Formats: sequence, structure tokens, C-alpha cells
Amino acid sequence: MLSPDGTKALVRAHRNVFLITVPPVGGVPSTVAITASSVVPTARLSRVGGDFVGWSNDGRTAFYSIGRSIMRHDLARADSLVRDSVSRAEQLAAAAPGAPGAPRPDSSRVAAPAYEPSRVDVQIVARKDKPSGVVALRGARLITMKGNEVIANGDVVIRDNRIVGVGPRGRVPIPSGARTIDVSGKTIMPGLVDIHAHTWMAWGVHRQQVSQLLAQLAYGVTTQRDPQTSSEDVVTYADLMETGALIGPRLYSTGPGIFGADNIKSLDEARDVVRRYADHFDTKTIKQYLAGDRKVRQWVITAAREQGLTTTTEGGADFTMNLTLMQDGYPGLEHSLPISPLFRDVVQLHAFSGLTYTPTFIVAYGGPAGFGQYLTSYNVDQDRKLRTFTPHDELDKWKQVQWNRADQYVHTLHAQQLPKLVDAGGRVGLGSHGELQGLGAHWELWMMASGGLKPHDMLRAATLHGAEAIGLQRDLGSLETGKLADLLVLDRNPLVDITNSASLRFVMKNGRMYDANTLAEVWPRTRSLGAGWWTKVEPH
Repeated sequence: MLSPDGTKALVRAHRNVFLITVPPVGGVPSTVAITASSVVPTARLSRVGGDFVGWSNDGRTAFYSIGRSIMRHDLARADSLVRDSVSRAEQLAAAAPGAPGAPRPDSSRVAAPAYEPSRVDVQIVARKDKPSGVVALRGARLITMKGNEVIANGDVVIRDNRIVGVGPRGRVPIPSGARTIDVSGKTIMPGLVDIHAHTWMAWGVHRQQVSQLLAQLAYGVTTQRDPQTSSEDVVTYADLMETGALIGPRLYSTGPGIFGADNIKSLDEARDVVRRYADHFDTKTIKQYLAGDRKVRQWVITAAREQGLTTTTEGGADFTMNLTLMQDGYPGLEHSLPISPLFRDVVQLHAFSGLTYTPTFIVAYGGPAGFGQYLTSYNVDQDRKLRTFTPHDELDKWKQVQWNRADQYVHTLHAQQLPKLVDAGGRVGLGSHGELQGLGAHWELWMMASGGLKPHDMLRAATLHGAEAIGLQRDLGSLETGKLADLLVLDRNPLVDITNSASLRFVMKNGRMYDANTLAEVWPRTRSLGAGWWTKVEPH
């Protein structure tokens, strides 16, 4: 690229680390070379990362942004401070260890950078969406997720966006003026928590309607976490969801993953990489995505713990590595263990580690993915609800599936290991991987149950265990007084047949209740969703 004054400059982005090269001006290089092999001087602008690099009008200042922060890098000042730092370091290196004035080594201290760019944090304050009113859902079977509790005929009372009462019918006080909705004969359970949900929203210009998010909510996913978004755009989509500008699940994500290309060579470098999530993106969680050998993986989890972030990981079809992730204290493992059956040593290690295993059988390792088996036995074109929330070109993509014999699909064998893990006290979570938005969460649920996992245990994995895995169990995952009002009203009982999980009549998220077939809001407002943009540009 060119600086505004015409001075040529080469800018390279390497996994969010900017290197900038500027030719000498007036015989003095604008930067200090940091690599001996450089043909021209190079300098590192950011140890954390950045986007949208550019120049001031006079070409003396580079600027970039990262998350909510705008950074200004004064090249001349940085040069001066770095030169002074290098000179001082050379003097110290020349001094003998015992020479007068030579400092004592202190391995616990981390050297501060010679120069830090100036930083401005942009903060926009907006009111969160919060409904107002009291509603009582009366007469349903309640699967509360408090242990194995099932209330055969119960009431749930919601004030604004939180549950204020749960119990047997008639025993929960219903405030005067509350609206009562009769849901007799139906089943109420917590909203689904999909902790491996790639929604792959359009990057760049933001959409006002996101079909993926609408489909997820319509099929009962009230909270989702995307581990590895490939883009920071999801952070702003999450903010829009909080304000009510979008309709869909609660959005959480790791942001872009931490990869081997981040080239982490020390614990300090791991701290720098992790800072972009803790200090700029505010994701609360990160994904270590095959970032290096075991030492690197240990550096990443150490840095994350120091900065208050939870971590999940890419399984990578590497069984030996998966075992070291359990040993090193990683809280999450994404994708299926590639080897079955599992024996007592692995089962006990998994339970002891506290790790939440999210197998994503819909894209299982070790054999043909379960997604193919469901697509070859299900006509997506005839599913009216699926077509309502899914652009037609997506439906067509799903038809391009490889056929396999039923006994070739590996998910049932892998699923037979889940009861062992759960019975030993281990945790498993629901992850639909974004292969089929909304309905895919149920297909994954059914695949996980295909190996003999009890329906109640399967529903717990899809609700409370998912909430615990992403640190939201105080607010989500069960029907309890004080928790956020995220729940599903089903026509049929999933404890009798797990496929009844898709028999959705209503979805409530944050105290707003929607018709599950249309996403028309029925409480506290009466409001239709309106036609999706995709129905206006293609046949439906």
C-alpha cells in the first residue's frame, strides 16, 4: 500500500500480527529492523493483533483497530524508544554478571515493551432488551433439570425476563394481573444450549435479518456458543442481539481461534495473543485450535487462566492429544474422540478432568458423518418450517451428500461410549456444528442418544451441562427461580421419545415468547416476524 504522502510502504498481516516496512526518509530509517534476514527494515506494530491498518495524512503515524480499541503508532517516537532500549540491552549484555552496575537476573519479571501505541477505547451505551409483564404458564409437565425432577402438572411464572416461580400446579403464587396461558398436556423444558454452533453469518456489511439465527431460535436453541468464528463480526452481532435489534439465541463466541500460525514461542507470547480476547473482544472464552505442541497448549491455557478466560479446544482426530488436553486442565473438547470403544482408564480420566466433551456426531471423526445418514432419509424440501427459515440455496447444498450404508456411519458406535462417560460423572454437551441450522441441533441430540444415553441425561447435556460448560449455569440451563426465562413448550414428551424434542409449540427467550413455527411474538407483545429477505429474492 502507499502512505498518503506517496512514500511506499509494505504492510503484511500474518495471523493478526502486522509487520510494516518503510524506506529511509532523509537517510534515517523510519523503523528498526527486528529480523536479521530482512531485505529492508521491518518493525512489529502490534503484539496483540489488529485490523484496518492505515496512515495519517503526513505518513508519520500508522493506525489500526482491534475490537473496541483504536491504536495510533507514532513511528518516530517508537524508533527512538526502541533504539534506546536496544542500546541499553547491549550495554547490559556487555557487562560481566558480577560487574558493578550489572543488574541481578529476575526470571519472574516480564520486560515491558519499549513503546506502546496510544489507545482510545470506543464505548457505545445502549439499553438491553428486557420485556415487561408477568405471565404464568399453567398445567404442563415440567422437566426442570434439578437432578431428575419432573413435575407432572406444574406452573411456571415469569416476571419480565426471569423465572419467579416453579412448582406443582396451584402451589406457585400467581400475582394479580398476570396473564395465564394454559399449556395443559404439554411439556416445558429449558431452552437448548448449543455450545458448538457455527452460524457463519455474512461478514462485512451486517444484515438486519440473519436466517441462521432465526432458524436456531425457531428450533429451540435459546443460547449458542460459536467456537472459532473466523471473523470478529460475531462480536457486534452479539451486541445487536442484546439490544433487541435481532431475533435469535443469546450469542457467545470465542472469536477467531488461536492457531499454529500465531507462532507462539513462549508463555509471554501466549499472553499477548490471549490479550486480544480478554482486553479487546471481551469474548470470555477462547478456542485453542491446534496451536502447537503440548508445551504451547500449556502456555495458552496458563495465559487464559491468568486473564480470566475459559478455553475449549479442537480435537483434531488425535486421540493421544485429546488425552493430554484432559490432563492439562482444558475445560472443553470439541469434536468426537476418533477411537471407540473407550475403556475404564479413559472414562475415569474424562470424569476426573471435569472436561465437557462435545462430540458433534453430525460431523463425526472416524467414519462417515451422521449428517449424511439423516439427509438421505429426510426430505428437506417438504419441511415447511425449515424452508421458512432457510434460504433455498442452502437446502440445495445439503442434497449434495455422499451415500453410505447404514452400518458404515460411525456415530452410533461413538454414542455407545457416552453412557459410560455420564455414568462415571463426566460431562457431555450438545454441538450442532452449523451443518443444518436449527433442525441440526435435534439431529445431533438424537445421534447422541442413539447409543443408549437416557433421555433425561441427553436433555441435561443439551441444557444444563452446556450452560455450565460456558460458565452461564447461574442464569441458564434449568427451570429455577431467579434464572433467565429461556424455555421450550413441546407438544409431546421427549422423555418418552427423544425425537419429541422437535415438537415445539412455543419458544421463550429472555421472557419473550414466540410461536415456534413462525417466530411471531405472542408475549408480552403481539408482533409478526415479517417475511425473510431470502423469500423476496427467490422462490419459496
